[in-house]
This record gives sequence, C-alpha cells and structure tokens, in this order.
Amino acid sequence: MATVYLQKQRKKRLEAGHPWIYQSEVLEIKGEYQPGDIVEVVNHQGHFLAKGYINPRSQMIVRVLSYNPDEEIDLSFFVRRLKQAGEYRQRFVDNPRACRLIYGEADFLPGLIVDRYNDILVAQILSLGMECRRDLIKQALVEVFAPQGIYLRNDVPVRELEGLAQTKEVLYGECPEEVTIEENGLTYVVDIVNGQKTGFFYDQRENRAAIAPLMQGWGAAHGITLQQVETDEGPAVKPVDSRGKIVKNPFWDGAEVLECFTHTGSFTLNACKHGAKKVTALDISEHAIATAKRNITLNGFLHRVEFVVANAFDYLRENAEAGKLWDVVILDPPAFAKSRSAVKGACRGYKDINLHGMKLVREGGFLVTASCSYHMSPELFLETIQSAAFDAKKILRLVEWRGAGKDHPEISGAEEGHYLKFAIFEVRDRK
Repeated sequence: MATVYLQKQRKKRLEAGHPWIYQSEVLEIKGEYQPGDIVEVVNHQGHFLAKGYINPRSQMIVRVLSYNPDEEIDLSFFVRRLKQAGEYRQRFVDNPRACRLIYGEADFLPGLIVDRYNDILVAQILSLGMECRRDLIKQALVEVFAPQGIYLRNDVPVRELEGLAQTKEVLYGECPEEVTIEENGLTYVVDIVNGQKTGFFYDQRENRAAIAPLMQGWGAAHGITLQQVETDEGPAVKPVDSRGKIVKNPFWDGAEVLECFTHTGSFTLNACKHGAKKVTALDISEHAIATAKRNITLNGFLHRVEFVVANAFDYLRENAEAGKLWDVVILDPPAFAKSRSAVKGACRGYKDINLHGMKLVREGGFLVTASCSYHMSPELFLETIQSAAFDAKKILRLVEWRGAGKDHPEISGAEEGHYLKFAIFEVRDRK
C-alpha cells in the first residue's frame, strides 16, 4: 500500500473531520499505486491519519474511507457502512423506504449516492475509487437492503473530472422506468430513468412540511368573515364575502399561493394538503408541468391548482408590475452557481427573483425561498435577500431558517455539505 505524506504547514482539515485531501496538501507519495487504489495518509512525521482511495487526476487526490489503520476496505466494510446508514434513516426519517439512503461523505462513503424508492435503489457512483469497487457496492446493497432492482444514474458531468464516462443502466435485478413513493403523506410518481438527478429531490422533505402553518388564516385578507346568517335549517355561522354572500368553497380560509420552479409539484402538493385555496404552479419545462399535474391529480388536488409554463423571471417581473398579489410566494430554483466563478451572476439571479417575488406577497404574507447552490454561502444568500428587500421597500421577518433534511446529514468540519439554504420570511411594506 502506497503512503501519502502531508505537508507540515497545512491547515489541519483532515484532523477536523474533512474527508478530502487536496493535491496542494501532499508533501510526497511513497510506494507504487494505480489510480483508484487504497492508500494510507500520514502527516509529515509519518503518523497515521486515515486511509482512502487515490486519484492523481483529481484535485481531491485522496478521499477518506476510514480512520482505522486495521480496517480493510472489502465487502464487509461496505456492508457495515450500509447497515449504519440504514439504521440512521430508521431512527430519523419518517418513511425510511423513501429517502436518501447513502449521502456520500456524510455516510463515510465518499463518491457514492443512493436514493431509495421502496424496493428500487437508484445509485450514483461519482468517483474513480468507488467505480473500482462497483461490484462490492452492488453485493453490499443487495445483502443489506434486498432491493428488487438497482438502477445506476451515472449520467453526471462530475464523473468526467474523474476520468469516467457518463452512463445509465440497470446494475441489478429489474427496474421499472417509474416508481411511486409516499412523502409527508403525499403520493408521487418518480421517473428514475429520465428525471433530474436520481428522479426526486428528497432534501426538501422537512422544508416542504414547514409551509403548513402558512396555508390557513387568510379569509379576512380575502374579504371573508364568519357571520351568523339565516339558512333553510335555521340560523348558522357561515363564511360570508364582502357582498354578503355565503361562501361555499370549503377552502375559503386558505392561502392563495404561487410556486415557481415547481418541478414535480412538491411544494404545491404540501400547500394543498394543508388547506391552500388556490395554487399557481409554474415551471419553464412542459415536462415538469406534466409531471406536476400527474402528481397533483394523483392526490386529488387538481381543482385547486393552475398550471403555468413560463420563464419565472419574466412571470414574476410582469405580475409585480401589474400589481398582482398572493398570500404566499414560493421560490425553489435550481442551482444558479455551479462554480465559484458563477457566484456574481448567481447573486443577480437570486436578487431578481426574490425582489419581484416579495413584491407579489400581500402585506403580512410570506416569502418562501431557497438556494441549492453550494457556492452561495448562507451569509451571502441572506445578504442578497436583504438587498432585494431594501430595493423592494419591504421589511422581512425571518420565521424559519433551515438546511437539507435529516437524510442529508452534514459532517462537522466539511462545510461543503451545507449546500441547501431554506428560509420563510414574513413580508411587510416599508412605507
């Protein structure tokens, strides 16, 4: 086994729990190795620190698998790691049969992602070191979780940085193109073959549920009050509109909601579940809207949802200029900054959608906003939203500040895991 010696004058990132070793941290490598091999990592004095797999083609030359010098990286190693990951989900996730099962570095298996869709597993092998152990991973997944099938979604550009090709294929068993899952008591159809990433975004599970308190209590804002009126059955308390007419809509007290970047319709579904009166679900992709419509129909909410295929930037700006208002505006865009060099442009994009989004929020209503761009730090995201509020002449009150769900844990000392920022703000006018 080759040995990687680290520089004396380096930041002690590895000792703080960070699982990556960069080329710039390496003093020298002693011994022969092939890309993908397991190597030992020691400090400049030769004291053991960790072992992991090496790829000299990558800036992250070593990714750590173990801190135990005696631990072999064999089938039993992967079985242990998978069992630990499964036990963690059993403890913390409401439905552990529909969740992110393996989250790479955070489950001490860097370069491996596995999402569970009941009896189907969808995996991404993102690094050369894990690709070299593909058969071990397959055997361990079958032994621990006994799936009906395992589908590989290796169609991700990051593999090319590791010298690997992009592919999609069945790794084990039989895999349907679509699967049905349940999350937060709602049913979704997931396209595991052609959907984004592995087909579904589990990381917002708890955040989707967090909008529940926003969905009711809007009757008065819509001019509806409870009054005692005469009915055929005698006097009764009924919701009455500003014209004095009884309101028969059972969701009269529900919010009017705008969800931009709806994708599979997940926030729209949660809004409807918790009593929203009407939701406008918007996405630029006709395929995404078709998928959202299927999910919303499946859950019986179609009569409360309006679907719009449009560019969110244009739609928000045009409706803000027109003075349109919603009680709750939800912004869950894709990553605007996929590299450090893209951050400046991403800030402009986040400011634009949040500025026009908060202009569309009725006084005392709520802006629900998120960023999944790792390179957009939490501090910068909040600064960008505050800048948008200043320009929009709004005062924001922070109600919720969250990250990814419990099936996406973070390793202390590895800030790269903190990619998702999610906030709920109450929006007030600054006269």
